[in-house]
Amino acid sequence: MAAVNESTPGTTPETTPGSGPEASPETTPGAAAADGRAGRGGRVPVAPRARGGLLQSVRDSLVVAQRNLIRMARIPEVVVFGLVQPIMFVVLFSYVFGGAIMVPGQSSADADVYREFLMAGIFAQTVTFATAGAGAGIADDMHKGLIDRFRSLPMARGAVLTGRTLADLVQTALTLVVLAIVAVIVGWRIHDGVLKALAAFGLLLLLGYAFSWIGALIGLSVRTPEAATSGGLIWLFPLTFLSNAFVPSSKMPAFLGHIADWNPFSATVQASRELFGNPEGLVSDAWPMQHPVLASVLWSTLIILVFRTLSVRKYRSATA
Repeated sequence: MAAVNESTPGTTPETTPGSGPEASPETTPGAAAADGRAGRGGRVPVAPRARGGLLQSVRDSLVVAQRNLIRMARIPEVVVFGLVQPIMFVVLFSYVFGGAIMVPGQSSADADVYREFLMAGIFAQTVTFATAGAGAGIADDMHKGLIDRFRSLPMARGAVLTGRTLADLVQTALTLVVLAIVAVIVGWRIHDGVLKALAAFGLLLLLGYAFSWIGALIGLSVRTPEAATSGGLIWLFPLTFLSNAFVPSSKMPAFLGHIADWNPFSATVQASRELFGNPEGLVSDAWPMQHPVLASVLWSTLIILVFRTLSVRKYRSATA
């Protein structure tokens, strides 16, 4: 049966913008998937695009960081539990192993000397273990579909990950403050002035920020937060213990000592001891151990450049 035009005489059918023959169709990304809607005269909704630029990226990253900080403040037990582990390490290593481990250069095992030797390693271990939490948080956001919602907003692509790592950096700084107070209580001291001590804490935070990008890549590569937590801890244990954090590398077998000397983690630990004025033991002739501050900065910068690039690339493909 032929279609009947029910418009009354003297009137013309209503037209919508873009439905007339004289109007040119609006080309938008994804329009091919919405041909049916466009054919009925409706506009195809277009996801807004970011304006781009460095300022826009910084602004978006700060907004995401603020969101994550608010989330952390509303779940204080996460921060509290994150403080318990490093405090336990300080107490256990200081009082259980302190009298049994002799720092090279000392005539006998001295718990006070080992305690000062130990603290730089505990600080570095704390900032690196925060990597597992960063990866789990990103994996949780992906699992809940929050990352996909961020992609629909006009924001820089790397802002989601940068904001998350910045928020984790703030939490790590808070943890370091509390841990430093506990260390002072058990007998740890700085001996080369406040400025050098602040520089040491800056190197520690830079290392933690660098490793948080490794956690981000792991979080984007797994399907569940539980897998991200497990994957984040598997590589952290050999990295932190195969270093000069708890035992001088000179006491290790030769091949393990070389690995420990060139470990990025060891460079930051050695640099922190040097800046804190704490006992360093017998330092090897390896270049990172002879120039620990420079080596720490170079290692951390290289890790950030490599893993931020990989993480942003993975973010684009994993949530496409």
